[in-house]
Amino acid sequence: MKKICLFFILLLIPVLVSAEDLNLASNAKSAILMEASTGEILYSKDANKRLAPASMTKMMSLILIMENIEKGNLNWNDIVVVSKNAASMGGSQIYLEQNEMMSVMDLVKGICVASGNDATVALAERIAGTEAAFVKMMNDKAKSLGLKNTNFMNSTGLDEKNHYSSAYDMAVMARELVRHDKILEYSSIYEDYLRKDTNNSFWLVNTNKLVKFYSYIDGLKTGYTSDAGYCLTATGKKRDMRLITVVMGEDNTDNRTKDTIAMMDYGFNVYNIEKLIDKDDDLGKIKVNLGEEEEVMVRATKDITVLNNTQNSKRNITYDIKTSEVTAPVKVGDTIGKIIVYEDNKLLEEVPLTVSNDIKKANIFKVFARNIKDTLLLNY
Repeated sequence: MKKICLFFILLLIPVLVSAEDLNLASNAKSAILMEASTGEILYSKDANKRLAPASMTKMMSLILIMENIEKGNLNWNDIVVVSKNAASMGGSQIYLEQNEMMSVMDLVKGICVASGNDATVALAERIAGTEAAFVKMMNDKAKSLGLKNTNFMNSTGLDEKNHYSSAYDMAVMARELVRHDKILEYSSIYEDYLRKDTNNSFWLVNTNKLVKFYSYIDGLKTGYTSDAGYCLTATGKKRDMRLITVVMGEDNTDNRTKDTIAMMDYGFNVYNIEKLIDKDDDLGKIKVNLGEEEEVMVRATKDITVLNNTQNSKRNITYDIKTSEVTAPVKVGDTIGKIIVYEDNKLLEEVPLTVSNDIKKANIFKVFARNIKDTLLLNY
């Protein structure tokens, strides 16, 4: 009877299983699993190894494209005239012709869904004048993101000497790209048409089949060349948690898919996200010197989240809010302090604070009247 009771007691104790125990991404030369909001790494395998990234390169191209759209340098409905150089690209393509005109929106769709090399170069030339100038922008952006194992020689990912990246660097790029959440509207398309209702209609089918067959995946970029093998950077969101996976150097698409799903399943089953502070939460008021309004609400510049492992006890997270003196004019986005996040009194993260709304500088008459009022109240 004692043995039976002991058996049932053992069943109630959770078995702690690590990603390493499961031998995730066993077929990949390099792999990583990252949670997007915190950037925490949940699993890695030779994640800093320099390898050919194939068309996953296009994630950096898409980051620059999205930045230019959001800055207003490029509009979704702008028409791009395709150059002879862009039309001549081999590999994956949407079969653009020289002097063909296509919207930015359709070119982005061609990159995200069909991995079009021609579409990528057409937009690279539209933004920077030449692909070479655009590639310099890509490498500058890689440096600004702190990527130490990445160097681009082209915008598409075609095999070329000294063109390399790593699983970790690719995950960081993916994390940066999904901050432009509009891109997920395109990367999640399984099939669509370009030049619809014309004699030159082109059927797009996503090279990332998981956007159709795995419920939570909505991107991001596949890749294949003879040097790179089969690669995939995938992202998916379940409840409030977004995961990013990268596999590089796979032998075939089946292993690429299998290893990606294994990491996604592990991440979604073992981890969850707790939101500590919402970026729209009001965190108290501060005084605004010389402002039309004397006080303004303080907010975080982004959501502050905590990643919990469901196999372990809840993490002990605390935070302090520190503000600096504010003088008008002040705008939303201006840094006016920071939130310092700790885990067991150890610094975890610092997040800038901003104001909830713009505050203009008060005119001289308003400042004078306010000073008179303060003086009278002080003497009352």
